[in-house]
Amino acid sequence: MKRVLKYTSMMVSALMVSAACNGSVKSSQQKEQASMESKGKILIVFFSHAGENYGVGNVKVGNTKLVADQIQKLTGGDEFEIVAEKSYDMPYNALTKLVKKEAENNEKPDFKGEVNDMDQYETIFIGGPVWWGTYPQVMFTFFDKYDLNGKTIIPFTTHEGSELGNVVNDLKKLYPNATFKEAMSIYGHETRNNLSKVDK
Repeated sequence: MKRVLKYTSMMVSALMVSAACNGSVKSSQQKEQASMESKGKILIVFFSHAGENYGVGNVKVGNTKLVADQIQKLTGGDEFEIVAEKSYDMPYNALTKLVKKEAENNEKPDFKGEVNDMDQYETIFIGGPVWWGTYPQVMFTFFDKYDLNGKTIIPFTTHEGSELGNVVNDLKKLYPNATFKEAMSIYGHETRNNLSKVDK
C-alpha cells in the first residue's frame, strides 16, 4: 500500500512538474507572440511630383513615388502620400521659381488627408525630391503636425545631383529624440529603369 501511495505521489509530482513546464512554455510563447504583435509597424511618408520633371520629362507617376512603392513592396509597410492642397502642375521652370519663393519665405502649404494613429508606427521612411536643398515645403507642414520623436526614421530622396541635400540635418533638428538609420538618395531618372539601389 505504501509503495502504491509513493508511486501515486511520484506520478502526481511528475504531472505537476510537466504541467508547470507546459504552462511555462505556453506562457513564453504567448509572451513572444504578444511582443511581436506589440511591435510598431512601418510607415512610408513621401511627397512626389508628377508632371514635368527635370531629366525625365512629363511623367504621370513621380520619381519619389516609384521609390516609395518599391519600399512598400520590400517592407509591407503602409504608405502616406503628402498631397498638397495647391497645385504644382506647371512647367518645370515655373515650378522652380515657385518652390524657391516658398523656401525663402518658409511657407507651409496645406496638405490633404491625415495619418490614422501615428502611434502604431515604429519605423518611418521619409522621402521626397530635393527642392532648393531640402524637402519640399509642404513636407514641413507634415512635420509640424506629427511628432516623430522616439521613432526610427529612414530618410530618402530623389534628385538630379543634389543627393541628400540638407534633409538629414533638417530632420534631426525637428526630431532630436528620434533614431536615424542610414539615408538613401537616388537619381530621379534612375528610378525609371533601375531600383536595385532601393533593394540594397
